[in-house]
Amino acid sequence: MGSLTRRGPGLRIRLTLLATLLVALVAGILLWLGWVLVGNVVAAVPRLPDGTSVRVDGVDVPAEMLGAALRDSARRQVLAIGGFAFVAVVAAGALLAWLVTGRMLRPLHEVTETARRLSAESMDERIELNGPRDEVARLADTFDAMLDRLQAAFDSQRRFVANASHELRTPLSVIRTELDVTLSDPHADEAELRRMADVVREATARAERLVEALLLLARTEGVELAVREPVDLTEVVSRALRSVEDEARRRGMRVQTCAEPAFAVGDPALLERVAGNLLENAVRHNVDGGWIEVTTGADQGWTCLRVSSSGHPIHEAEVEALFEPFRRSGLERTARNGTGLGLSIVQAATKAHHGHLRATPIPTGGLTIAVQLPAA
Repeated sequence: MGSLTRRGPGLRIRLTLLATLLVALVAGILLWLGWVLVGNVVAAVPRLPDGTSVRVDGVDVPAEMLGAALRDSARRQVLAIGGFAFVAVVAAGALLAWLVTGRMLRPLHEVTETARRLSAESMDERIELNGPRDEVARLADTFDAMLDRLQAAFDSQRRFVANASHELRTPLSVIRTELDVTLSDPHADEAELRRMADVVREATARAERLVEALLLLARTEGVELAVREPVDLTEVVSRALRSVEDEARRRGMRVQTCAEPAFAVGDPALLERVAGNLLENAVRHNVDGGWIEVTTGADQGWTCLRVSSSGHPIHEAEVEALFEPFRRSGLERTARNGTGLGLSIVQAATKAHHGHLRATPIPTGGLTIAVQLPAA
């Protein structure tokens, strides 16, 4: 059973009725004032001797009643002529209000029609209202700006879904291919089966890491923190360094730390993930024999974590795109090194902490990423 929608009179009708009532009220007051003033002025006639009579409108009136008779006659004429003028003024006011409100509300109708035509597939339509920059024009501009943000969000969502599907499809394709090839070989021995199991385990682990990163990004992006407590960033950085020191040592990287006391307010698990992602990004996108510098400190109510590393040259225009999901500097999206969500998670976690994130390319190659968080 469908629901009934109550629809009252439109805004144009309500504004027209309001304007008409105001015109009728003002005209009625003016008519009443004219009725009172004319009667008083006409009634103030010179007094005639008693016993005489004066003919008013074809009727003989005694002298002592002349003022009242003239007053009543004048007021009747005021009501007759003023009543006609009252009706004409109210009708003209209603017509003028109808035309003016229609012209004023036309941009609102354009906004309404544009909103009705919009869908996820037609987000490129805009009002682009011309004319004076009044309240309606500002409303249309605000609506266009909102559509720009919505279109950017829809485009980002489409890219995210497409990239996530591709990333998840890659390990699944590897698993299926290995299983099909091995099972189709009737002479597969134990060594072949073990090789297949190793490949399947690696692909499964990659899919698991990707799903965990997606869940962490979904839990972090656009939500408020459930836990807020003082966190020592120096300890967080120390734990994150221990998880990447083997790979950094194997590739001959020089790691330098300058850890000053730095306490931030936030979620310890998320801040540990922020430091871990920054250091993993600095190691994986570095060059063999490169360097990494990690500094922490506090300044003017903010706690800062800065990670700098050598690497391939990065143009200034490419920096912002590095924080989009599944973007890797210098690597294809299908690369097996990481999930491509590390910096996206860092950005989402920083926003959740009401902090600031800034990335600056190093002229000789590499990147510096600074995270500012509210100090404890």
